[in-house]
Amino acid sequence: MRITKVYTKGGDQGETSLVGGERVSKASARVDAYGEVDELNSVIGLARAAIQGQEQDQEIDDVLAILQNDLFTVGGDLASPSGVAAPRVEESLVKRLEEISDRFLAGLEPLKEFILPGGSQCGASLHLARAVARRAERRAVGLQQSEEINPEVVVYLNRLSDLLFILARTVNHRAAMGETMTDFSKKTR
Repeated sequence: MRITKVYTKGGDQGETSLVGGERVSKASARVDAYGEVDELNSVIGLARAAIQGQEQDQEIDDVLAILQNDLFTVGGDLASPSGVAAPRVEESLVKRLEEISDRFLAGLEPLKEFILPGGSQCGASLHLARAVARRAERRAVGLQQSEEINPEVVVYLNRLSDLLFILARTVNHRAAMGETMTDFSKKTR
């Protein structure tokens, strides 16, 4: 399928089509969930732009490219009501996230307390991506409470947020950016 026009005017009345043709409100829980996944994909693209040209992080850029492609499957799965034939998130995608997480986590010091999101431009972008992944997960859980969805989507988003946190720490570690630990002992106003 080729996209020849970006605008179709089909959504001018506040509705959009799901995979399979069903028309729904753009404010529906399903559209909200896959919209969060789209935002997450864009934030990962921002992280990839920040990592360009850093040879030591080509491995991370390659992983992020895989994640961006996976997120099209996640979004498509969420945009496809059950019973509609569409690519679906499978357990193998979740397992791959776990394997990647374990590989990168092995190169990091264990955490003893919470860290503040930040560090390098790429590291901060990956921390933002983690937060957006958590929001996408919450939206998918909310959708799951009212409509049937593939349960692997929620599992995938949960593992993805963990991986993004690990990748943020890895990028910052490789860039020799120290992690700022939270200081709960200081009183704030």
